[in-house]
Amino acid sequence: MEQLRYLTREILDIHLSKSQIDQFHTYKMMLLGWNQRISLTAITQDDEIIIKHFFDSLTCLTVINVKEPISIADIGTGAGFPGIPIKIALPHIQLTLIESVVKKSEFCSLAVKNLHLKNVKVLTKRVEEIGQDLQFRDQFDYVVARAVSGLSTLAEYALPLIKIGGDFIAMKADHIEQELQSGEKAIEMLGGEIHAVRSIVLPKNMGNRSLIVVNKNKKSPPEYPRRVGIPKKRPIE
Repeated sequence: MEQLRYLTREILDIHLSKSQIDQFHTYKMMLLGWNQRISLTAITQDDEIIIKHFFDSLTCLTVINVKEPISIADIGTGAGFPGIPIKIALPHIQLTLIESVVKKSEFCSLAVKNLHLKNVKVLTKRVEEIGQDLQFRDQFDYVVARAVSGLSTLAEYALPLIKIGGDFIAMKADHIEQELQSGEKAIEMLGGEIHAVRSIVLPKNMGNRSLIVVNKNKKSPPEYPRRVGIPKKRPIE
């Protein structure tokens, strides 16, 4: 795990302590152990876990105000990416992990417990339902999503959850020009605008990433998100 400490320090200017590195090691061992019973990830080699899961998740910190006591929601978190790595690196944040698949949310809950992470909620619900719940609507400084759906669908999931002035960070592969164009109308309709697109080159030639940062500047219309399944089946065009 020293490789992770070196890469995050030299490339991302993030300085992880020994205890944080120990948390990442525990997380990796849990991921591999659970992966033998349920399908959490196709990535099982040490180098790939460190770079494609942990380092990749931490690239979000290049566009997050890391010094503020912020709240973050991670939609479709799966095995906890990018939310849990972000929380390990920023213990002071409030984190909400949203995952509708019961076994995956159970893994996230156990990881939160075993890693001794505080101020973390794990919600086993569809994000469309959470977006219409006043307990969560307009409540988050940031919403992050890692390769969940197309940008138009993701915007409908994410923007209703974000405070005005907050940001949605969509983690994508490269070659996103067409997706940006097709998602622009949905983003505008839902109260956002594309603020920045940051390109990331993963170490050891493990691929390129794009972080699409969408700022929310007005409230999302109350009818969004639509009922479960509709945003993915019929994206706003």
